Amino acid sequence: MRILAIGDIHGYRAALDALLDAVRPTSADCLIFLGDYVDRGPDSRGVLDRVIELERKLRVVALRGNHEQMMMESRGGPGLLPTWLFNGGEAALASYAQPGREGTLADVPTGHWSFLDHVCVDWFETDDFFFVHGGVVPNVPIAQQPPQVLRWQKLTAAVKPHYSGKTMICGHTPQSSKLPLDLGFAICIDTGIYMDGGKLTCLDVEAGDFWQADQQGAVTTGHLDDLEDEF
Repeated sequence: MRILAIGDIHGYRAALDALLDAVRPTSADCLIFLGDYVDRGPDSRGVLDRVIELERKLRVVALRGNHEQMMMESRGGPGLLPTWLFNGGEAALASYAQPGREGTLADVPTGHWSFLDHVCVDWFETDDFFFVHGGVVPNVPIAQQPPQVLRWQKLTAAVKPHYSGKTMICGHTPQSSKLPLDLGFAICIDTGIYMDGGKLTCLDVEAGDFWQADQQGAVTTGHLDDLEDEF
């Protein structure tokens, strides 16, 4: 069994499809999505369609990112919608639009809201690793972490190991190198798919192998041992 983590997708369905074709997850694997399925890229709807399809067939853990939080909160009233739209939500709604008009919240299928509300979770852990979108407070149990920290906290040079001794696998902080950042006790695999030259990354967390796909779907491979520490 492989434990496979996929970083921030941000609406790039072509990159996701290419990555999955290269990695070929099976029912024996655990496939963990670190959140930020939507916003910025051209096909947020298609990304959620694919992740929901996979969740029905394979062992999938789907985390919520801060962009899912903004999307979900946008239903709370007109005053909350502009925040999401400003942060990439316009592109997401466009992917739901009916021909000839702009997309609206009403165009988002019930199944997508249900997935975000009821299937997605804020964290996941195994014996040796824990998975979050953003970050954690180092001296607080994973199950007691504030949701805002789990979804919004950036990975900085001041990050400290979690007291559990487990390795943190996270997204949310795009790496300018377009490569994973391996600090030993923390590994970030947000490799900026929405940026110029950005990549979408899948990491085999136990073996250290990783696959990357660009916006056009070209795939490359690597290993954590070959990376340099950016901090």
